[in-house]
Amino acid sequence: MLTLIYFIIILGIIVLVHEFGHFIFSKIFGVYVYEFSIGMGPRLFGTKKEKGKTQYNVRAFPIGGFVQLAGEDPTETDDEVPDGAYLHQKPIWQRFIIMAAGVFNNFLLAIILLFLIGIFHGAPDMTPVVTKLDETMPMYLEGIREGDKFVKINGHNVSNTDDVRVYMTLENNGSETEFVMERDGKEYTYKVKPIKVIDEETKEESLKYGIVFENKVNHGFGAAIEYTFNQFISYIKQIFITFEYLFSGKVGVENLSGPVGIYSIVGEATKESVLLPLASLTALLCVNVGFLNILPFPAFDGGRILFLLIEKIRRKPVSPKIENTVNTVGFGLLMILIVFITINDVIRLF
Repeated sequence: MLTLIYFIIILGIIVLVHEFGHFIFSKIFGVYVYEFSIGMGPRLFGTKKEKGKTQYNVRAFPIGGFVQLAGEDPTETDDEVPDGAYLHQKPIWQRFIIMAAGVFNNFLLAIILLFLIGIFHGAPDMTPVVTKLDETMPMYLEGIREGDKFVKINGHNVSNTDDVRVYMTLENNGSETEFVMERDGKEYTYKVKPIKVIDEETKEESLKYGIVFENKVNHGFGAAIEYTFNQFISYIKQIFITFEYLFSGKVGVENLSGPVGIYSIVGEATKESVLLPLASLTALLCVNVGFLNILPFPAFDGGRILFLLIEKIRRKPVSPKIENTVNTVGFGLLMILIVFITINDVIRLF
């Protein structure tokens, strides 16, 4: 039950912050806002609908949200909307800011959360140095020692502990992995084959190298700033790495996670403590949601920004019929992908 509550809180915060970005700049630029809703599906409760006022609602399913603006469809007419208050009547630069504000807010929230983690909990040192090894496992047996610094993993440059974790996961297919390590200013190459380990409680099999990550924690304002910047950039980099592996076929779409997968991650993250894991997970999801939304894909904010750029280049809007068709098809494909990912998430759960 607590996991469900945490899950709703996290998604609710991310959606609220994102949609508030669209909402507040729409208000600033004088765009008429019909509705501001958190969640999707049937309306649970909210303010009464009144002419000339924005209606605020909470809906049944906490997996999204929306801001309904007047003039999103250029052919729309409504006696309720004052002249000049339609979105399509605003200058391109204002529409651009309105569309991009949700992503900006997601990134801003992630930065604030990471900074608060660095200030109140301490800033994890992200230097990719080996801090602890199991002396019975492959990495130690092949000659890697505590204090060695990761330089490359299977030819991929690594600059922080996140890079190490990502590449050790993505490149771990049971065969030998090549590690380039730095020790006393010199580089050494090791080829390490992971071994199969069975968890005594769950009986699940996994491939292990024998490294234990124990990040040193630094304290102070400067350390918090440095950690915030490095961790934020690292989150962005991880997304690019994931796309690289998806498009190269090294990782399948079935490995992606949707709402059900996030729910299970929340449950795992909050087993021992709550505040820090929730803050870290929310920051990570904020970056992911923001990045995905800015992609130039139909039905995303980035898709709408793309149409604005085309309008700027052509000096006239794209045909509403074409834009609506593209967005409808894109939204349909997105729903199919979400259903596919959700089915895989459910299968993994059981």
